Amino acid sequence: MRTGSIGSRPADEPSADGRATEGRAAAGRPSGRGLPRTAARAALGLALLAVPATAIATTAASAGPHAPAAAHHAPPAARAAAGLDDPAKKEIAMQLVSSAENSSLDWKDQYKYIEDIGDGRGYTGGLIGFCSGTHDMLELVELYTKREPDNILAKYLPALRKVDGSDSHEGLDPGYPKDWEKAARDPEFQKAQNDERDRVYFNPAVKQGKADGIGVLGQFAYYDAIVMHGDGDDRTSFSSIRKRALAKAKPPAQGGDEKTYLNAFLDARVWAMKQEEAHSDTSRVDTAQRVFLKKGNLDLHTPLSWKVYGDSYHID
Repeated sequence: MRTGSIGSRPADEPSADGRATEGRAAAGRPSGRGLPRTAARAALGLALLAVPATAIATTAASAGPHAPAAAHHAPPAARAAAGLDDPAKKEIAMQLVSSAENSSLDWKDQYKYIEDIGDGRGYTGGLIGFCSGTHDMLELVELYTKREPDNILAKYLPALRKVDGSDSHEGLDPGYPKDWEKAARDPEFQKAQNDERDRVYFNPAVKQGKADGIGVLGQFAYYDAIVMHGDGDDRTSFSSIRKRALAKAKPPAQGGDEKTYLNAFLDARVWAMKQEEAHSDTSRVDTAQRVFLKKGNLDLHTPLSWKVYGDSYHID
């Protein structure tokens, strides 16, 4: 899960538009098939530890023909990592996450979702599981209101600020859930959800993955881990999972083998999942990501077939 508990968040980090990025909490709810749906909130100021792939090649080229023999033992340069941010690959990522989070490939149907799942984090809603008790739902509605001041949720901002850090519904009931569902029909609210998802989870995961020299599958593994675990300084956050993997293997940007490193990362991810009962079913790794890795499908080329919680999915 993410760092800390309700009311305990990492230090604010200003975003490009001046808003603060804060820590989020993971949440789990029954999906349409009665299986856990997890969503985490995380502020991601990831320290990029990778060595640029071009540095090795540049050093070797500048050494000339009389370079010492030791220069030939430099680690191999990492291949240029393909991007999960390619539109077609990003669509695949959204479907993969939705299969685990919602038991459905129709990720765009989740804008309207909202309920209190009884996890102590108030209302959980929307595309990535924004929560009223963990600050990110407040940030989302603030962004929406900044762009569309007269929106149907704007009147709840004082209540959202008051309940932030708790599981309280004070000032939100009884109308908030129905108004959220109405707002979800507004393309501007959908766009706000997309933008917050990208700012907090997707873009930092892709950035770190590219810095580590890993391809689309590895970048997706990072993204899925951030969605579930958030980030911070606790031992099951994304950064801690990555550090655990780095202790076992080097990423391509540091001269390591991509498959070896990704296996180490997925091992660390499974360990983190098993630390909490709500995440103890590791099939989203074992019968999905690990399947792609064993096949050597490092760039998530279609067709793709996988299972999550025993259910089968396929993308042509």
